[in-house]
Amino acid sequence: MATVTFEKATRLYPGSTRPAVDALDLDVEDGEFLVLVGPSGCGKSTSLRMLAGLEEVTEGRILIGDRDVTDMPPKDRDIAMVFQNYALYPHMTVAENMGFALKIAGVNKDERAARVLEAAKLLDLEPYLARKPKALSGGQRQRVAMGRAIVRSPQVFLMDEPLSNLDAKLRVQTRTQISSLTRRLGVTTVYVTHDQVEALTMGDRIAVLKDGVLQQVGTPRDLYANPENVFVAGFIGSPAMNLFHADKADGGIRFGNTIIPLERAALDAASGTAVTVGVRPEDVIVSTTGTEGLPVEVDLVEELGADGYLYGHTEINGQRTDIVARVDGRSHPNAGDRVHLTPKLGHVHAFDTESGLRLVHAIVD
Repeated sequence: MATVTFEKATRLYPGSTRPAVDALDLDVEDGEFLVLVGPSGCGKSTSLRMLAGLEEVTEGRILIGDRDVTDMPPKDRDIAMVFQNYALYPHMTVAENMGFALKIAGVNKDERAARVLEAAKLLDLEPYLARKPKALSGGQRQRVAMGRAIVRSPQVFLMDEPLSNLDAKLRVQTRTQISSLTRRLGVTTVYVTHDQVEALTMGDRIAVLKDGVLQQVGTPRDLYANPENVFVAGFIGSPAMNLFHADKADGGIRFGNTIIPLERAALDAASGTAVTVGVRPEDVIVSTTGTEGLPVEVDLVEELGADGYLYGHTEINGQRTDIVARVDGRSHPNAGDRVHLTPKLGHVHAFDTESGLRLVHAIVD
């Protein structure tokens, strides 16, 4: 197994003025499952392809273990990649697909068969070894692609959105299998996805990118509870965090007709007369009878069984602001109702309106 290190790794495409990946500094521990996440065009797949040797590194370098692989061809990097479209050979059986890389590497027939069978047992693919890819479901094809990577016993697994072609139920099932399998094998894994739910449920750590720049790296809990800027706060979590401007007031910030206390140091650090407030939907208290807090008109309640989500809007400083709050799925307000919302103290995030950076002191409990 091995560590992976990006040292100021940059990729600037010819004719472009802005790097697709801009001075990426990132360390992946031995045996760690690291997820690269971000919106389309943020540079996550380019970063993975730089690591794989499929994209040139314009500046900086990349190391696998102690080896500088920046200019090394892909075949010499001891990595195995699982692609979004599986990339299986249609004329080969499952066993032949899984063992093909070993055949090219000159591994003898008996050892190839033993390693393919071992991987097939891990992935519940034994009954399908004689089938062609066209006779398999999407989930089974994805497992064959995983098996082809496993038999090589690489130092690093690279996975580029391997679940994006699966239906919703199968995605949930397969992401659990991938997480369990990679932890059992103990192989360093770098996994790319645009789906932040996948990132939260699978990663030991998550690296969030935006416009080719690394925004934050941390455990799923770190990123959810302590986002370093407005972008991470709004990107991590589903539904997204409520974010809106709130005016400074004596000792805190204004939340509708109430004052939410804020540390004096944070108030002083905030530029301007307002801060950007963030509250997650589950940290919003909904009142149908009280008059304190932010008045909100309910547009829709999405029922999800035991839970539900209230979607509404209010007016802040003359601008319409959409708000989401988690409610009881069985007993809740209805569309057209007017409610008042207040945040749970200790669960409110505050960011500087100009820089977007998190204010160093949290809201007072």
